[in-house]
Amino acid sequence: MRRRDLLAGLPLTLAAPTVHAQDAYPSRTITLIAAGAAGGPTDTVTRIVADSLSRHVGQSVVVEAIGGSIVGPQRLATSRPDGYTLMINNIGMAAGATLYRRAPYDPLTAFAPLGLVSDAAMTIVTRRDFPAEDLRGVMAVLSRDGDKINFATAGLGSAANLCALLVQGAAGNKATVVVFRGTAPAIAELMAGRIDILCDQATNTVPYIRDGRVLAHGVSSPARLPGLPNIPTTAEAGFQSIAMSTWHGMYAPAGTPEPIQQHLSNALRRALHEERLKLRFAELATDAATDERASIAFHRRFLAEEIERWRPIIVANGAYAD
Repeated sequence: MRRRDLLAGLPLTLAAPTVHAQDAYPSRTITLIAAGAAGGPTDTVTRIVADSLSRHVGQSVVVEAIGGSIVGPQRLATSRPDGYTLMINNIGMAAGATLYRRAPYDPLTAFAPLGLVSDAAMTIVTRRDFPAEDLRGVMAVLSRDGDKINFATAGLGSAANLCALLVQGAAGNKATVVVFRGTAPAIAELMAGRIDILCDQATNTVPYIRDGRVLAHGVSSPARLPGLPNIPTTAEAGFQSIAMSTWHGMYAPAGTPEPIQQHLSNALRRALHEERLKLRFAELATDAATDERASIAFHRRFLAEEIERWRPIIVANGAYAD
């Protein structure tokens, strides 16, 4: 009888450590991958989020910047789905589904979206002596002399690259696209006058606009930016098709247990409510995601919609990165 009782209790004894391990999450440091170059906008956003997230997730969060549009997501896709390796990526997550036809992962199945993090408007800026006073003038020059205009982008699949496709589509003419490894060298060449035009997120361009080193002609947001009240929106200038924001979202590997996903998503929403985070985002002309946008369900749906939005634009321009 005693032996039978012992055997009957064995399954409960074996199951107990598993339950305890799940209840204890997180029990160690979490790594948050920044899918972008060190010092770039994605790295900056990720470090701001990590600082606040650590106070709400229950453990310290360390950032690892991994440059390249594929390298960061591939690292996450091959990580253990235990909630200890996460990633923040930008709009390139959606563009990459079409841009990289041989990508080693499917963004809709390899990852568990945890919530959107931020949105930042795009700014259309030119060198200081560009022969146009406003966005209509810029578009007229592009329409007339597109192949003579050097249009900078911060790499294939970047927000700058996608915005350039919209601008050229609205102008009805293609410029000479110059691809840089990141925004910093593109802006440097714009300020030096060797590049004519750049469409990049306000996070990067606002300091140079304010001190007059580049000229701003339009912002892609629905309303004017508080930090740039004199710069009209692209819609105000009559170019409704040039409407986009560069967004960031947080991800876990596919297969991460749902309770862990929900714990992380809840912690993210609480972090995005911190005044300290909002102030730091405001300095970058960036908005923290609302509770709705920072939810798992919204992020999952939004990612699928963004993939479908950018697919025909990328295909029509042949903008592939094989």
